[in-house]
Amino acid sequence: MNVFACVNPQCYGKPESWKALRSQCSESDVKQLLERQHVSNLQVKQVPMSTTEWCDEADDWGMEPENDKPQSCARTPAAASQPVADTAQAALDASDRLVGLCISGPGGKEATGSVHQAVPAFQPFYISVMEETDLVACKDLEHANRLLKEYEAREGVAVRGNGSSEAEGVHEKYEKAEAKHGDAVFSSFMKRISLCPQQVLRYSWSGSPLFLTEPPSNITQVVPACAHCGSPRVFEFQLMPALVSLLHNTDPSSELVLEFGTVLVYTCRESCWMSGSNVPVEEFLFVQADPDQKLFK
Repeated sequence: MNVFACVNPQCYGKPESWKALRSQCSESDVKQLLERQHVSNLQVKQVPMSTTEWCDEADDWGMEPENDKPQSCARTPAAASQPVADTAQAALDASDRLVGLCISGPGGKEATGSVHQAVPAFQPFYISVMEETDLVACKDLEHANRLLKEYEAREGVAVRGNGSSEAEGVHEKYEKAEAKHGDAVFSSFMKRISLCPQQVLRYSWSGSPLFLTEPPSNITQVVPACAHCGSPRVFEFQLMPALVSLLHNTDPSSELVLEFGTVLVYTCRESCWMSGSNVPVEEFLFVQADPDQKLFK
């Protein structure tokens, strides 16, 4: 998935300023590529070398050359390296398919010009991946609280009034209280990401997104079906607010800033794709702006 966004401040938070393009390669194409590489590897043969192929007159042991010219080492024949070049070319076929992807212009023709021009980009970086259930298991105190309640009822004492238990009671009361600003969705969002505030992406194919603000009541109707095969689109992943501070321009001389709250990406449930196609499939994005963004205008 390739996500593109307009960095013009006037376009922040507008869904029409974002594009999500899906490109893929079928399993059959990958299998053919591997078979080609295997055949090319079998064609590579080791060329036997004689003593004269190392240096001129190398087999004339103990004999001085007729002149003082420096001895030149022989090279492997060019024909022997050809299968290696074929193997390398076959290995690049998959990446060539991605490089050749283009956005269709009017009338189904491939767009030219601006598509091949260098566009601004953010510096890439690796991210660590972990299951949210692992984080929940580390901080889940439900079992401990249940045991504490059973102990209090059995012994007739109030342990929560002492030490850290009091703090836990205050925390529990705070969670049950309604948000002062009245935005329950935002409060739920912040509580959910509190397990890992630095998260930059949430992935859950055909799962449930995490909305930053109240979504439309007809969100299921807002997400259109796939324009190519007509299958429903499902939620796949979303970009999180913490990503904003990590986006740095690849060109230090120019400023490149992008502001957003969260960006939800919905993709075709069937992952439809035509074998050999070099045109990416456009998917649907649902953009929610940062609730505090209006304060900085």
